[in-house]
Amino acid sequence: MLKPNKNDVDNSQNRKRVLTQAVINASGIMNLRQAVIAKTLGISESSVSRMKTGDYLLKDSGKEWELAALLVRLYRSLDAIMAGDKDSLRAWLLNYNTALCEAPINLISNVAGLAKTVDYVDSYRARV
Repeated sequence: MLKPNKNDVDNSQNRKRVLTQAVINASGIMNLRQAVIAKTLGISESSVSRMKTGDYLLKDSGKEWELAALLVRLYRSLDAIMAGDKDSLRAWLLNYNTALCEAPINLISNVAGLAKTVDYVDSYRARV
């Protein structure tokens, strides 16, 4: 079995660090509570707390990685649609959406709801 070289390990750590920090930044702007982030990613609240301090990096080999990427994708799409208006972005998350039949904040804490919300926002963004 081949031993990973130092560059591969460094690149892997950098990828983990970047996505972890992107989740923290996006959830801060979206005003997501720690419990919501934890439920969305399928990790513990203490892991989310450790993410904020840099003591926990997302694992790139599981569902938490894919869900984190989706959460960041949701933020980036909403940010583009709202032209950087954080208050509008937060209001959109909190208010009932007739197309989604729910407030998006209530949907993003499970896989199906997060995927549905991202698909909806992406399809809307494509029209803009």
